[in-house]
Amino acid sequence: MQTKNNLFQKYYPFWNNLSESEKEQFKTYSGTKTFKKGENINRTDECAGFVLIKSGQIRIYIVSEEGREVTLYRLSEGNICIFTAQCVLDSISFDVIVEAEQDTELMILSPGRFHAVSEKNIFVKCFGYELATKRLSDAMWTLQQVLFMRADKRLALLLCEEMRKSRCDEIKLTHEQIAKYMGSAREVVSRLLKYFSDEEIVKLSRGTVKIIDREKLMEIAG
Repeated sequence: MQTKNNLFQKYYPFWNNLSESEKEQFKTYSGTKTFKKGENINRTDECAGFVLIKSGQIRIYIVSEEGREVTLYRLSEGNICIFTAQCVLDSISFDVIVEAEQDTELMILSPGRFHAVSEKNIFVKCFGYELATKRLSDAMWTLQQVLFMRADKRLALLLCEEMRKSRCDEIKLTHEQIAKYMGSAREVVSRLLKYFSDEEIVKLSRGTVKIIDREKLMEIAG
């Protein structure tokens, strides 16, 4: 079992640039919390804290006025979610919902403590802004896909990415989940998957999409 010190040393690149007092503050004001699959980690009006994922996976998404969800990105073990602590980053406001996609264990640092240390330590402050910039870039790429990219290409890109992450040709996702990740309607996803199936690119079964022609899929993904 990893101690707090080991976790921070492994995942916080600024750790060796902290004073002993600052390290103690991080340890003292951090705590482990677990969330069940489907549970909200924060809402748009909350500031949960600076989150390190110990195990599991989270989804960061926005919801349109019509109730459509658009998944901006997902994070798994060892990643840090900065937008659960957006209240500590001056001039950055990006309202999102963060949800546990699996049973998830998080190490959460109090937002006030992160802010206090970052105000005095340039390495922590720079890390926070660099991470926020990266996540905003990920979010903008997703929104660009939703707004300007053909749905079949977005689906192909998603399936290629899931295949890469799982290192497996069988992707365990429902049509509803894929629709949420794409920011599309379930009916559109089902129609596209049927087309991919008819073209013998994928084979469909309940809760599973099996890739049977990688070359064709990658060609559509571009």
